[in-house]
Amino acid sequence: MRDWCDADGARRLKEKICEYWTERGYEVDIDLIDAGFVAAMRSGRTDVRSNMVNGMPCRRKSADGAGKRQGYRPSYGQAA
Repeated sequence: MRDWCDADGARRLKEKICEYWTERGYEVDIDLIDAGFVAAMRSGRTDVRSNMVNGMPCRRKSADGAGKRQGYRPSYGQAA
């Protein structure tokens, strides 16, 4: 059984998530946080935290590869 909570497992999980969403054209930011020893688990723990909301990335990669969020400007009052 794999342990996704130790440092190696968390690193593998981060790589797996990044690879999955990058292949689909999305940008995700993932951090690994060392939580130290947790008495309830009787072991150390590494948290995987991201900028995703409900498991979905917030933005697609831009076409120029810069990875910046595309701005939105409504076109009020302009004739078509």
